[in-house]
Amino acid sequence: MHDELAISVRGLRKSYGGNPAVAGVDLDVRRGEVFALLGPNGAGKTTTVEILEGYRQRDDGTVRVLGSDPADPAPDWRSRVGIVLQGTGEFDELTVAEVVHHFAGFYAGADDPDKVIERVGLAGKARARTHTLSGGQKRRLDVALGIIGRPELLFLDEPTTGFDPEARREFWELIRDLSAAGTTIVLTTHYLDEAETLADRVGVISSGRVIEVATPAQLGNRQDAQATVSWRTPDGTAQSAQSATPTALVAELAARFGGEVPGLTVTRPTLEDIYLRMIGHR
Repeated sequence: MHDELAISVRGLRKSYGGNPAVAGVDLDVRRGEVFALLGPNGAGKTTTVEILEGYRQRDDGTVRVLGSDPADPAPDWRSRVGIVLQGTGEFDELTVAEVVHHFAGFYAGADDPDKVIERVGLAGKARARTHTLSGGQKRRLDVALGIIGRPELLFLDEPTTGFDPEARREFWELIRDLSAAGTTIVLTTHYLDEAETLADRVGVISSGRVIEVATPAQLGNRQDAQATVSWRTPDGTAQSAQSATPTALVAELAARFGGEVPGLTVTRPTLEDIYLRMIGHR
């Protein structure tokens, strides 16, 4: 089982000035999966991820990332981990190709820079200076720098913040391609639809603790939640009812109306509904 895990965390703790930011986190991330870590600001999400990345020391607990302790990793560990922060940096006067080729020099087993540029959808911008790129294109460049070393594990921090809907969906395809190639991906995001679309499993962290880990469809017993059936009466009044058997209720309504039910909708709680309930928000 240990060999199947890219990340294994037990009893992780970290405090600042006596105030616990991470208060006993247990977490497993399987090799090859896309794992989304969700949580409100101040929940301990960023501190946890920074400890996993090796950028912050923990106070207590055991952590293994690709078999090594990030606080004292094996010599080749850094080259096996890719990190895409919210902003990698500015290279205004360099072209996309120059930046990616430069970063490739940091890795003994780097991927082909030109192929990576094509892979992230920037082949048409290879000769463009980075200050001319759109926000979505700059984010693709960030990913290119994160994967140029052929990482086994990739951390993505809020990867589509500020994207328009079309750019977000194009970026999602890139993440799917990386996952299909076998890269383990840890994603932090405030977009619940993004987590639902991309993640094999999600973990919710609040007040420094992991509340639950499950698939998006099963988080918070979502699959068993009652459905809301809504319709309109003949005089146009909106009506709704909660039901564990919405099909039966719809059949009853259809019989009552003699066929089509005006304004009929059947909805179940979204991942966002479940998430907000779990972290204590109405």
